[in-house]
Amino acid sequence: MPPLGRVLIIAGSDSGGGAGVQADIKTVTALGGYAATAITAVTVQNTLGVSGVHPIPLDIVEAQARAVLSDIGADCIKTGMLGDAATVALVARLLADTGLPAVIDPVMVAKGGAALLARAAVAAVRDRLVPLAALLTPNAPEAEALTGLAVVTTDDLRRAGEALLALGAKAVLMKGGHVPGDRVIDLLITPSGETAFEGERIASRHTHGTGCTLASACATGLAQGLPLVAAVARAWDYTHQAILRAPGFGAGHGPLDHGWPLRGRT
Repeated sequence: MPPLGRVLIIAGSDSGGGAGVQADIKTVTALGGYAATAITAVTVQNTLGVSGVHPIPLDIVEAQARAVLSDIGADCIKTGMLGDAATVALVARLLADTGLPAVIDPVMVAKGGAALLARAAVAAVRDRLVPLAALLTPNAPEAEALTGLAVVTTDDLRRAGEALLALGAKAVLMKGGHVPGDRVIDLLITPSGETAFEGERIASRHTHGTGCTLASACATGLAQGLPLVAAVARAWDYTHQAILRAPGFGAGHGPLDHGWPLRGRT
């Protein structure tokens, strides 16, 4: 069995349970890790979309994180919804203070289309957080926003990933779900090479929280001491299976089945 692995999640709460800290906690737990949180915002949402966002005051966000770090500790930090430039700056300071490996999921837009990051904060993510990322996990629109490059093809994913490495990220997992085609190709790009993760596209509207889930699964592997490629490979398989087994809840973009390892692969 891998070591427990402590993951501090700095992200927003999803009342529907499909994404945000709820998806993160489920994922870390399902993979045998220990999840703690510093919540940045409370969102009002279900599978039909986000209807409200209540930001948590910065001093409370910081106090949550420092309370966890000073007592329980962490082996990896995972970030999700940060909301605005001030929160991004706070998280950057926390990461710099701890020196812990960080998995940065640059969450910008909810599955239903609601903005989860202020437009003015994109530059802060690029300048303050990307250089601190042990692993950055953007989808195509997020990569476009961070690099200014069009991301339409798999080759575009590669070019954007290399640009993000040049901005300081130690590794980048470029998610290919927005790239058209019958197969989905994600690219793990590091200074030493590239690893592709490829599978048949799953025709499903139940994909809410996929990015949160994948990033948290990667963070769990790193917290447990897995090498990067092994951590991403396990995370990719876990997320793929969670999509396949989605319970079908809700009338919109439904959640994944985060607990599938409890029931096995049958």
